[in-house]
Amino acid sequence: MHRWSQLFIPTLREAPADAEVASHKFLVRAGFIRQLATGIYSYLFLGQRSFNKIIGIVREEMDKIGQEFYLPALHPRELWESSGRWSVMGDTMFRLKDRKGADLCLGMTEEEVMTEIARKELRSYKQLPQIWYQIQSKFRDEARPKSGLLRVRQFLMKDSYSFDIDAAGLDVSYQKHHDAYCRIFDRCGLKYVVVEAHSGAMGGSQSHEFMVRTAAGEDQVVSCEKCNYAANMDKATSKLVPVEDLAATGDGNPLEVHTPGQKTIEDVARFLGVSPKNKIKTLALMVDEKDSKTGKVVPRPVVVLLRGDHQLNEAKLSSAVGGKETRPMQAEEIERLFWSPAGFLGPIGIEWARDVRQVERPILLVDNALEGRTNLISGANKEDYHLKNVTPGRDFQPTAYADLRSVTAGESCPNCSAPLRIDTAVEIGHIFKLGYKYSESMGARVLDRNGKEVTPIMGSYGIGIERILTAAIEQSNDENGFWLPPPIAPFEIVVTPTNVGDEKVKSVAEDIAQQLDAAGFEVLLDDRDERPGVKFKDADLVGIPYRVTVGKKVTEGTVEVVRRSTREMHDASIGAITGYFQQVLRPAR
Repeated sequence: MHRWSQLFIPTLREAPADAEVASHKFLVRAGFIRQLATGIYSYLFLGQRSFNKIIGIVREEMDKIGQEFYLPALHPRELWESSGRWSVMGDTMFRLKDRKGADLCLGMTEEEVMTEIARKELRSYKQLPQIWYQIQSKFRDEARPKSGLLRVRQFLMKDSYSFDIDAAGLDVSYQKHHDAYCRIFDRCGLKYVVVEAHSGAMGGSQSHEFMVRTAAGEDQVVSCEKCNYAANMDKATSKLVPVEDLAATGDGNPLEVHTPGQKTIEDVARFLGVSPKNKIKTLALMVDEKDSKTGKVVPRPVVVLLRGDHQLNEAKLSSAVGGKETRPMQAEEIERLFWSPAGFLGPIGIEWARDVRQVERPILLVDNALEGRTNLISGANKEDYHLKNVTPGRDFQPTAYADLRSVTAGESCPNCSAPLRIDTAVEIGHIFKLGYKYSESMGARVLDRNGKEVTPIMGSYGIGIERILTAAIEQSNDENGFWLPPPIAPFEIVVTPTNVGDEKVKSVAEDIAQQLDAAGFEVLLDDRDERPGVKFKDADLVGIPYRVTVGKKVTEGTVEVVRRSTREMHDASIGAITGYFQQVLRPAR
């Protein structure tokens, strides 16, 4: 049993001025955290108790499928160069030098370290499968830390890695993590959704995110309430309502039309009296490519065509160009390729690469929504002119068709055609099928059953410890504070005597707290000599799910039990208080 009077719980009446989301406001006000510097926080007593409980749940479930390691936070440059990621991570990675001038970094993820261990220690298929995990601080130099613990520069992560002999083995390891994550988040009391995800900088063939819907999130989840389809915005697809194509003009071949001063999609559509759905949007970009003949890295044009009313999804584009970064073309680069100023660009009249390996030619990527369309309107690559009757596949040949657009709310589910919804969300966990990206580049090899040397296949799996707590607060708060699910709350019950100067009230409160503590409940006794209103406000603020108010009714043998989440109050017998909480918090399973 803990006594409030002996603890450091620095509650505040006002939130910090820079706090925008509920979790940031209440974690500070409740005395869970204090900011040390931008994106760097100290975890105080209540916060650390909650984090330890979350870590305990994560550890229990991960121990069922894997083995716990503890890895260095300080990594040598050579390790990250062996995977090719030293330069790729850019300014997001914290870099430093030791006294001898050797380059080091602070670990932001552990694929390289785990693969280095596997490379040195795993020799045979008999040692596989392996699942290794750790719980440790990670470091990322966020450009814009914000929202309290949601976007920080130092954070706690459970990261795990699987090594299997083949794809079938990886499927098993992946499913084990999926199921373990569901158990973890269920035990933490979160309402979450599992969505198909884009693998991003991690690479890999398959990926899922575990998301909590909240207005505080920075991600977007596309979902269907009818069939449970769910994906993040970077992976989501939809069925489009068919669009009626325009009738051909003249002989049906591309026809120049004068569009003086009309540059935007909306302007041209209005000028010509058509829908933006009948227009082609042309985006001119550049990507750095390595010339296979000379070995030099050279800029290469990448042109993207979308339906006029659609928006490009950057992550989908990244996948289409092999994970490379793109940038907008500069004015002189546009002139060199299109012989036209921006605003009038189109795909006709340029010799596009038939294959992305033809590095001497520009790439033309066309969104799937344009495939099969006819008589569209595009730029004519001539100032103040556009073209009618433009038909993909007839008038120009794309390098490739691809899914490049972002889904919008109300479009049809790809599985059942019901309307899709889009919500902001916070990511609390992410699982990846990495494939051979790291084991191949870093030279990990084992002997298979036939004595042949093969490369193990890998998976990578992360959980943000702080994000579990912040997501729980975002889900469950009001103007007075928040309430946490008992498994992750700093205490399950706060016993609040209304007047510690009344010996009877004080004695009964002490006895109740001791009884509950002896029965295995996590109890906080608010023994401060404060007004009842002050105590009630603090109890409401700090996330404890139940309050036992010990007041004048002790003469009748009863106390008041308040459930924080619903404000429901009712009297309970002092003699039966332990049994009451055994039913509420420890129900028979």
